[in-house]
Amino acid sequence: MDLKSSAFKHEGKIPSLYTCDGENINPPLEINQVPKNAKSLVLIMDDPDVPKSRRPDGLFVHWVIYNMPPETSKLAENATPPGTQGTGTHGKANYFGPCPPDREHRYFIKLYAIDTVLKLNPSATKAEVEQAIKGHVIEETALMGTYVRIAK
Repeated sequence: MDLKSSAFKHEGKIPSLYTCDGENINPPLEINQVPKNAKSLVLIMDDPDVPKSRRPDGLFVHWVIYNMPPETSKLAENATPPGTQGTGTHGKANYFGPCPPDREHRYFIKLYAIDTVLKLNPSATKAEVEQAIKGHVIEETALMGTYVRIAK
């Protein structure tokens, strides 16, 4: 399985358009080679580089999507994705772009092909989704981008 973006390369810089300094819209994503036996897809975007003084767990969840159809081949820029959007750290069920408070951070967009459709309440959290996919992951992949805010 493969996850790419036409907006940035793996381990490359995320353009400011997709951040709190820009339009704060989701980047375009391309999904390829989903296993034939997948029943749904899960996508989670998070930042593991948050200062512990800001968040004790050191993590900020930017986007959670579950129950995406396995035939999903792309998520268009600034579009509502197929499936159900879960709740991120910002408390809403939508994309929230990178907005690091201190230095360059890494942003991991993780994609999971799973063998079931999740029975979760709408707006489930990352923790609830991760718990629900345990034992159901067929394959996974990730796209990582970085972002640092420019002092104005």
